[in-house]
Amino acid sequence: MASIAVIGGTGHLGKAIARRLVKAGHTVAIGSRTSDKAQATADEIGAAESGENSQIASGRDFVIVTVPYSSQADTLRQIAPLVGDAIVVDTTVPLVPPKVMRVQLPAAGCAALEASEHLGPDVRLVTAFHSVAAHVLDTDARVECDVLVFSDDVEARKAVVELCPDLGLRGLAGGALANSAAAEALTSVLIYMNKTYSADGAGIRFTNLTTAPAIP
Repeated sequence: MASIAVIGGTGHLGKAIARRLVKAGHTVAIGSRTSDKAQATADEIGAAESGENSQIASGRDFVIVTVPYSSQADTLRQIAPLVGDAIVVDTTVPLVPPKVMRVQLPAAGCAALEASEHLGPDVRLVTAFHSVAAHVLDTDARVECDVLVFSDDVEARKAVVELCPDLGLRGLAGGALANSAAAEALTSVLIYMNKTYSADGAGIRFTNLTTAPAIP
């Protein structure tokens, strides 16, 4: 089992990821901008530790960042000196309210490449969990979607793919960090489809992948 910090763990996606990781037996620390909020969520889901984001980022196997795009830069710069050899998993999607159903990728190409600049070249950066409906993940229901995982660090990418089944999800390697643009853009498409087809958390599933991991 791994030691995992969830930065922004009091938000919808962070709490959902943390809850499933706790249930799978991992040692999970909940981070937030305020320690009181972190403690309340930790108590609710049975996480082992809590604290402000900077207090829980050190000494982990994984640091999963689940903050809004507007907070991405400040959060990543804050934890960059603290994460050490941990695999940092950034879930950020560059949604720009109010037009969240329209793809609006940043000038750098995607939020993942911006994350790489914020963290620096020595941090093991992976991106994932862009297209998972948080409110569905925050239940015991089966989540009908695959998770695309991107990184220039092949071993780190593999480690996150292998972590996904503990959340009841199938992780699939999606290639280089720059390819994260596809999943980030797809999130706006899924939001549009949810509205258009009255869906409750539309997802994606890839077919005919002969050697891919089994669907949980």
